[in-house]
Amino acid sequence: MFAIYKKEIAGFFSSLTAYIVMISFLLILGLFLWVFPDTNILDFGFANLDSLFFYAPWIFMFLIPAVTMRMFSDELRTGTIELLLTRPIREMQLIMGKYLAAVTLVLFTLLPTTIYYITIYQLGAPKGNIDHGATIGSFIGLFLLGAAFCAVGLFSSSLSTNSIVAFILALFLCFITYNGFESLSRLPFIEGRFDLLIQNLGINQHYQSISKGVIDLRDVLYFVSFSALFNLGTKLILESRKW
Repeated sequence: MFAIYKKEIAGFFSSLTAYIVMISFLLILGLFLWVFPDTNILDFGFANLDSLFFYAPWIFMFLIPAVTMRMFSDELRTGTIELLLTRPIREMQLIMGKYLAAVTLVLFTLLPTTIYYITIYQLGAPKGNIDHGATIGSFIGLFLLGAAFCAVGLFSSSLSTNSIVAFILALFLCFITYNGFESLSRLPFIEGRFDLLIQNLGINQHYQSISKGVIDLRDVLYFVSFSALFNLGTKLILESRKW
């Protein structure tokens, strides 16, 4: 597993993939936080990073599928997946090596955003006037959300030899799991009956809960279970190639 992890990390940073992802994420967030008039923190007048944590999941929704779309689809297209599976390595070890590499890239992408936190800390009136608990909780929630999207992206990549198809499928699944359940809960025949249950099935409800600054074990278990479910789905897809 560690050999697969090192190979994927080296692949990210020996090409432009990692740098494009990190620069794109920071640039888009920077435009929303400091440039665009409707979301500009300086015009808004409050020392918080709510805009960052609102827009970051939507940016991840596009960037993470772009990172993961080739992880298995290229292996399937070129036939190297058969070579890997004949080696003394289990399917889950292969999946976890690739998954942890993608999660590591998410972590590296989030680390520079601490600059925004430091900036807001300095600009607060008085200095340091920022909700530290909610901000730290939001960063943790955003990392867990990114890890969940990585699992979705790997699953989608294992379903097709075409990386564009894998990207579109991952984008669709990320959107449905993040926003689809909340929208579904507002339907007239569900609202007031099963709306809370439907909302709890989606990512956004648990992401918002962690973002309040209270790390509830149920929310953490949700993200861990969500990622594990999609990684198990990827394992089943790879195993099905032997049938």
